[in-house]
Amino acid sequence: MSTARALGPSRLATSEVTLVELVDRLVDKGVVLHGDITLAVADIDLIYVGLRALISSVSSLERNE
Repeated sequence: MSTARALGPSRLATSEVTLVELVDRLVDKGVVLHGDITLAVADIDLIYVGLRALISSVSSLERNE
């Protein structure tokens, strides 16, 4: 069971989490980042940038296969 589920959302919100702990939790579970940026002038789209990234550890990817 993860720490977040064991503590509950209200308990997790009030506890201090270091940056290292946060990165460790994200890499352990895996996280997907998705974003889109469009630069437009006068309602004409000039530039479109799409970002899709998966951040995870190898062991957690192997565990979920």
